[in-house]
Amino acid sequence: MATICGVLISEMVAVLFPHLARVRIDQVFRAGTTVRIRARTGTMEAACPDCGIQSRRRHSHYERRLSDIAAGGQELLIHLRVHRFFCRNTSCARATFAEQIPDLTVRYGRRSIPAGKVLRAIALALGGRAGARLTQRLATSVSRTTLIRLIRGLPEPPLLAGPRVLGVDDFAYRRGHSYGTILIDISTSTVVDVLPDRTADTLAAWLHTHPGVEIVCRDRASAYAEGVARGAPHAIQVADRWHIWRNLGEAVERTLTRHRHHLPSLIPPVSVQPTPSPPEQAPTPPRSPADRDDRIAVRTRERHAVVHALLRQGHGVREIARRLNLGRNTVRRFARAANPEDLLVHIGTGQRPKALDAYDGYLRKRWAEGCTNAELLCRELRDLGYCGVAPSSASTSAPGEGACHLHRLRPARPRFGRPPGGSCATPPASNPASNASSTHSPP
Repeated sequence: MATICGVLISEMVAVLFPHLARVRIDQVFRAGTTVRIRARTGTMEAACPDCGIQSRRRHSHYERRLSDIAAGGQELLIHLRVHRFFCRNTSCARATFAEQIPDLTVRYGRRSIPAGKVLRAIALALGGRAGARLTQRLATSVSRTTLIRLIRGLPEPPLLAGPRVLGVDDFAYRRGHSYGTILIDISTSTVVDVLPDRTADTLAAWLHTHPGVEIVCRDRASAYAEGVARGAPHAIQVADRWHIWRNLGEAVERTLTRHRHHLPSLIPPVSVQPTPSPPEQAPTPPRSPADRDDRIAVRTRERHAVVHALLRQGHGVREIARRLNLGRNTVRRFARAANPEDLLVHIGTGQRPKALDAYDGYLRKRWAEGCTNAELLCRELRDLGYCGVAPSSASTSAPGEGACHLHRLRPARPRFGRPPGGSCATPPASNPASNASSTHSPP
């Protein structure tokens, strides 16, 4: 019966774990949440990885620990005993070498080959952070940097011929400092290559080594035009649709700005029913700092009292800051204030008082009289003793009241970012490339 059970277990292992078929399993046990397998190799000889000569002369043995794919939703760790052999070739630079198990181990690897394939698939599908979260649920937990390292370790697929429709655009390694060139296969929307710069020589050299490009969709940089003309002279150059629509939008905006004074005469008048203005509310009288009883005011008064009490006891600023868990600059600010009301500078509004607050009533009176010229208002305020900067369209708020907006001396330049009527709407996808226009770009 034991023999039959042993045969069944061996067959089950061979079916479920085919990569362990070349090793002998000595023990399977659980340690916490991890399933551990102790195994050893049964090979008598191995080939040198440098010269390829078989050797039967053993040097020593050691234990490797390999992370494997999860078993039954549990982490699986293989303790594998492998041999090290002497190389029989006297002219070989390698004196000893460790045996590798096909479909299971690789040199310097800490995980089995099947586990590496699974992790690479996760990394390619989800990337670093999302892939790391998924591996935790699959009982093969690795970090995001490990997944990114697996992606970077993949060999680049050989590209013998260039794509039929090639997209060329600049790519910022560091915006404003260094730029490269990104090449995209428009037909499949995949990145083909990234060139180290955006010069004509680099692009022409790439096109020479990757023939077969028939259409080049590019932006209107002269370096790209020259590079395509030299590297693929028979290719059709078309302008990138995004750049065409952006240039069109900028041209329309410049035209509308230049003729903005004629626009009101082109717009038919629209009758608008006057809406009654809401009744003016009486301004809320400003509160004195001494009248404040909110949480911030209470805390400020308590800290001011404690700081000055410690100062009278002879403690220094550093000691007070350590005791009260405050910054030294904060302690100095409390120490300089003769009373706590000097620290409550925003009088309950959340803002510091402004120099214009003293003249807010005069400004509102002149505004109601129809004077909206900021330069004229500034001259009048200076005659009244105002010494601050000239008021502009920025709001000048009185305590508890709304903002009083002053018109600028010169109106702002109008912006026409969204022309009416949908004349610059996204055009339908065009052939041969969805990102290219059918119009040839100028060289």
